[in-house]
Formats: sequence, C-alpha cells, structure tokens
Amino acid sequence: MRKNQFIYLFLISLLPVSLWGQKITVNAKLDSTVLWIGDQAKLTFEVSQQPNQKVIMPIFSDTIVGGLELVAPVKMDTVKNADGHIQVNQTYTVTAFQDSLLYIPPFPFVSGSDTVWSKSLSLKVVQPFQIDTAANTITDIKPVLEPKFDWLGLIKTIFIILLIAVLLIGAYILIRKLVQKKPVFESIKKEPEKPAHVVALGELDRIKNEKLWQQGRLKEFHTQLTDVIRVYIEKNFHVNSMEMTSEEILESLRIVQLEQKSAFLGLKQILQLADLVKFAKWNALPDENELSLMNAYLFVNQTKVEEVKPLEVIKEEEKKAQKE
Repeated sequence: MRKNQFIYLFLISLLPVSLWGQKITVNAKLDSTVLWIGDQAKLTFEVSQQPNQKVIMPIFSDTIVGGLELVAPVKMDTVKNADGHIQVNQTYTVTAFQDSLLYIPPFPFVSGSDTVWSKSLSLKVVQPFQIDTAANTITDIKPVLEPKFDWLGLIKTIFIILLIAVLLIGAYILIRKLVQKKPVFESIKKEPEKPAHVVALGELDRIKNEKLWQQGRLKEFHTQLTDVIRVYIEKNFHVNSMEMTSEEILESLRIVQLEQKSAFLGLKQILQLADLVKFAKWNALPDENELSLMNAYLFVNQTKVEEVKPLEVIKEEEKKAQKE
C-alpha cells in the first residue's frame, strides 16, 4: 500500500508547473547606466508569463523615483516565445536634470496570489560641463532699449500713400470722362425681386424640360419638385416650410384647403408621393409623376398673388417697349 502511495506522489511531482500555479518572471534593465544631464534613457521591465495570465504591473505617471522623470508615456509590446510563453515589455523613456547617483528600487508584479519583484537598478547622472562659479558673478538684467519713434519716416510714408491714392483717383476720372465717355459715378439700379410665383413657374419649366424621372432619376425629380414648392410656400405664405415635415406644411395651410380645395389636394398628393419615393423607396408610376408635376403648376397658379404695378411703372415699361 505504501509503495502505491509513493508511486502516486512521484507521478504528481512530474506534472507541469502550470497545474500547480502559473509563475511569472520579471527582469528590469536600463539601456545605459550613465546618463548626461538632460539626455534620455530607456527603462524596460520584461515580464514572462502565460498567454492568458493576468499580471498587475506598476504604472508611473510623472516620475519613477525622485529625480528620474518620465519623458514619454509607457510603451507596451508583446513577444511570443518558442516555449509558448509571451514576454510583455513595459518601456519608459526617462531623463534626469541633477548630477547624482539614482537608485531604482524593486517594483512588485502581481499575478493572482503571487508577487514577483523586479531587481534594483542604479543610474549615474553626470554633468558633462565644468562650471566655473568663481569666474562668473550675478548681475542685474539690463532693460530692453526702445529706439526713438521715427516721426519723420511715418510722415513720409503717409504722404507717399496719399499721393499714390490721388494719382489713381485722377487716372480713373480721366479714363471715365475722356476715354470711355461715361460719368464718373454710375448709380446702380437694383432690379426688383421677381414674384414668388414667377420664380416657381420658371423652376417647374426647368424640371419639366430636364425630364429627370424619364431618365430613371426618380428621387432627384421629386426632391427638386418639392424644394420648388417649399420655397414658393415660404415666400408666398411666409411659412418656414423648408424646416417642416409634409404634415406640418399641410397643417399650416388649412386656409388654402378652405379657399382653394383643389390646390390643397394637389399639394397633398405632391408631398405624400415625394415622401414615399424619398423615404420608402416607392417606385412611382409615370402617371403619378406626371400628376405631381401637373399639381405643382396647379398649386402655384391657383395660389399666386399678383402684384398691382403703380401707374408710373406701367408707363415706363410701355415707353421701353416702344423704343425697343
């Protein structure tokens, strides 16, 4: 019986270490043991572990130890070893600004209930220049010397600029009067803004001539058509239709439903079909497209507001027509 127990214990002792616990190894190293003041060095912690093993590593924010400062955040990289382990490298870029011998103590690396400490390191920080403090004395900082303001130069510059401006204006006046035979200053007459229905009908003619839906550009056809109607409604009824949904537009034009019912029903058909085409990918029939275009003309013509021109404007237009 004891012989069997001995054999059992012997076989258990031969099982892989991973069955007893996943041990880690930690190595700390510096790429240089001597550092000039202000130069940089690499401090690396190398952790060998199982691929799925979780290891809590020390993280530093500003300094490693007093006098050893971090230049860049930690850089992590992983290397797969031939034995199936992985090596996680934790690299810090460090620098120092004081001539001293720095001691880097061991740091803990925790995996489960096990803690492994890195080895301690030392770094010699050297001042490369010999400073002769006896030959240098501290003196006050001299104030900045401000030159005297050059008033004569400023007056000359202003005079030259004014002279150039006068010459340019004189040349312009001579060219306008003697060469081009035109008045020096022409009053620009601003053309009156076209009525909303004139603009809308012109855009509808353009859409009709482009024949977008006949070319398979169905969504573009209904988008342009509804945009024209929306702009017309905004100018003619002073409704912010460009920011409204179709239902909101119809709700705001209830007065049109009472006074021009056919125009309102045509507008409703235009907006509802356009929503189906743009958002539900509805494949509208040719007759439906023609009906939308026809209802657009109908809506504009039935709701347009004709402006009454003053008598003076009418007479002036008649004179221009007779001259032409």
